[in-house]
Amino acid sequence: MTSEPSASRNRLVLVVYTAAIFVSALLLFSVQPLFTKMVLPRLGGSPAVWSVAMVFFQSLLLGGYAYAHLLMKLNSRILPIAVHLALLVVALLTLPLSISSGWGEPPNSGYAIWLLGLFAVSIGLPFFALAANNPLLQAWFVRTGHPNGPDPYFLYASSNIGSFLALLSYPVLLEPMFTLRTQNLIWTGGYGLLIVLIAGCGVLLLRSPANAGALNMQVDDAKAPAPSWSLRARWIFLAAVPSGLLIAVTAHISTDVAAAPLLWVLPLSLYLLTWVLVFQSRPLLPHKWMLRAQPLAIAGVVILLAVGGEQNLLLTLGGHQLCFFIIAMACHGELARTRPAAKYLTGFYVALSFGGMVGGLFAGLIAPFTFSWVAEYPILLALAALCRPPGGAERLPRWSAWYWPFLAVLAVALIAPSYSAGGTFNWLDDHRIWVIGAVGVLSALLALALNANRWKIFATVVVALVVLRSYPSDDGRVETVRSFFGVHKIVVTPNGQYHVLMHGTTIHGAEKFKNDNGTPVTGRPEPISYYHKDGGIGQAITAIRERKGAPLKVAVIGLGSGTLTCASVLGEDWKFFEIDQSMVDTARDPKYFTYIQNCEPNLKPVIGDARLTFAKEPDGVYDLIIVDAYSSDAIPIHLATEEAMAIYKQKLAPQGAVVMHVSNRHLELASVVVGIADANDMKSWVYSEDSGRDNEYIFSTSVVIAAREDADVGKLASSNVWTETDADEKQRVWTDDYSNVLGAVYRRLRDGEQ
Repeated sequence: MTSEPSASRNRLVLVVYTAAIFVSALLLFSVQPLFTKMVLPRLGGSPAVWSVAMVFFQSLLLGGYAYAHLLMKLNSRILPIAVHLALLVVALLTLPLSISSGWGEPPNSGYAIWLLGLFAVSIGLPFFALAANNPLLQAWFVRTGHPNGPDPYFLYASSNIGSFLALLSYPVLLEPMFTLRTQNLIWTGGYGLLIVLIAGCGVLLLRSPANAGALNMQVDDAKAPAPSWSLRARWIFLAAVPSGLLIAVTAHISTDVAAAPLLWVLPLSLYLLTWVLVFQSRPLLPHKWMLRAQPLAIAGVVILLAVGGEQNLLLTLGGHQLCFFIIAMACHGELARTRPAAKYLTGFYVALSFGGMVGGLFAGLIAPFTFSWVAEYPILLALAALCRPPGGAERLPRWSAWYWPFLAVLAVALIAPSYSAGGTFNWLDDHRIWVIGAVGVLSALLALALNANRWKIFATVVVALVVLRSYPSDDGRVETVRSFFGVHKIVVTPNGQYHVLMHGTTIHGAEKFKNDNGTPVTGRPEPISYYHKDGGIGQAITAIRERKGAPLKVAVIGLGSGTLTCASVLGEDWKFFEIDQSMVDTARDPKYFTYIQNCEPNLKPVIGDARLTFAKEPDGVYDLIIVDAYSSDAIPIHLATEEAMAIYKQKLAPQGAVVMHVSNRHLELASVVVGIADANDMKSWVYSEDSGRDNEYIFSTSVVIAAREDADVGKLASSNVWTETDADEKQRVWTDDYSNVLGAVYRRLRDGEQ
């Protein structure tokens, strides 16, 4: 054994350690979308499942980093290696991944706590072992005596490249190509390979000169005092803000598209890419550039939030994520700039992971139970301004001293009119985007032109966001209701004529309260929005009723505003299945909607995920099953699989039919339903027609009806607006084990909204 490691041995050390860290990160971040997708069917495909999953992963990451920190304090080289390899082997024995027995059906409340328990019991041990690898292997690398040992942070970039590639490849390669079972087996094989690589790292460490690590750490120990507590607190804050923003941005974009790994991994991939870029020895994007761009990114989000409403897919995904990327780059760049010497490496990572957990807890658990609207996004956006480093001297100091009173006057002038209904309010409401955008741009100008104090930038952003809240984009009075499954808005149009139920920018139901002449609507409410008698769903109900010639027995999955309760007729038996109790409470409240009160006052919907609750229904009893869960927002993929259609078919009466409402701005789902029906030997007819009556809140709909025989759908089989459609042989059928959201997005972009 030589005191100076050879060049060839140094190359071997670098290759093995880099490979181990890369594979570990690949596994760590591919298991997140993989296992979360396995859990989604338990809770209706809610985006909150991903938010809670992120809280779990960040919390366990902190545990893994703390374990690595304590393990490296042992006065031994062999003991940390032996302990960690033993942990990895024990974790391997729990694979392949699966949901632990006893966790099949969620409770009626406390979903977040239940989910955390499910994750902990099912994948806690293998994930904990993976979480420790990055800081642990870097600490081992320092002690091998490698020439790069004094500054091992480049290995963190390698780790995040692995994470980035794992997340990027999941929706593009793994999800479209492999079933969940195959993905699981590939992941388990990778875990075994990782144990071999880490064992190799341990052997290389044990064969290093005994004093190699000490020599590496002595390089800068003399001039590297321990980080102060204020610096550690700043590390935590700098890590917490982008971590919370990650969850807030993900929730914002996935609420209006789909709760699918495709949309989870995009912001998370960008988040990891920022770590890759900031810890490069020569960053591709210099930190000073990111600090200059950060105020513009904050102003950009303010403007995007002000625009709101009907944004297209590319603007929603691209705009918010580009701004998020720049903000995260600025925060993480500050962390990289202030990183400590190698001696304090594991403590630095503990602070980073603690901050990540704090941000995740706030955005994923605390905010949803504290606010009735998505307040976490603007709050974290404002806090991002405080992530800027302390500035130097302000330009134009004579004028900057007057900024605080100016901002106070501006805030009063813009916010006070929102409490009245005068001309000033009307003008500000009409020009809200320009006013909010101007205040947002003012915050950017403060930073770029005047080099202003970060507290002034923060306060200006807060004013812009308060104005945004004071003048909402929705046309009319708005009330919000928040639950685990999202934020629902009840919008009352300015003249009080319509009450509209919305989730994100998507309408889920509407009711007409006043006639065109201003008189109140009396009698039984007429179903409107997607459920009008002349629309696809209305035509399907009429056709099945005429075909049977007797009262129907109907099951409806998805309650919404309760509109379909008024599609029933005397003597019929309609049963509703709804996962969100807050939706039921909203639909029952006559100040919001009166469908249930007027048409089904004794309604007792079945609460829970419909795949679980509907499966318990008796076989062969329903003349019609209406699945109304796909108009947008978080689409529950598990209700549109071959196995789900098999359940629907099993519950149908001999001549029954299944109607699936597939109107969706961002995903083409009609071909998916045709495919799963064909896999169950059922025929399908597709209806897609524009009503031309949007101003009356009667919308175009896309509907698929599936049945065993032509006669089962009555007159629809010969209708010129219903098209019998065969399954696309080139399109793979969705199953509980396979789905391809990216393909559905591509088909919608290619073909446009029908």
